[in-house]
Amino acid sequence: MNDAPFIPRRGRVMAIITALISVVLFGLIAVLLPGFDVGGRWGPVDKLMVFGLGLAVAALLVRYARIGAWPQAEGLRVRNLMVSQLLPWQEIEDIRFGGGEPWVQIDLVAGETIAVMAIQRADGDEGVAQAQRLAELVAERQRTTPH
Repeated sequence: MNDAPFIPRRGRVMAIITALISVVLFGLIAVLLPGFDVGGRWGPVDKLMVFGLGLAVAALLVRYARIGAWPQAEGLRVRNLMVSQLLPWQEIEDIRFGGGEPWVQIDLVAGETIAVMAIQRADGDEGVAQAQRLAELVAERQRTTPH
């Protein structure tokens, strides 16, 4: 079975490019804001805060670029935007990727639904293929992993 990680393609590239643009754009704005020395109202702290906002936006986008899912012996390690967790193979009840959802949804035996943001509709046919690969991997692991 293919144990390659699940990593988004299009969303990852866009997040990295946008993070770089954010740092450059907010940095440029911070430098160009009129300071007290030229009759403006922007002090050094204000300019630093504008640049800091650009860094904060970039940090969030970098976190988005790092989402993924990694098959492991004990389960599927899922890193979404804010939460990382291990989903044991035997706890996975269903894999869904329909109804216009932006990413794969995993239904757990306990009734909880977990998004797998690494498999995205934005990746088109590649996203569908990755969802199918995940479903096959779960089925295989559930057959070979003891309860």
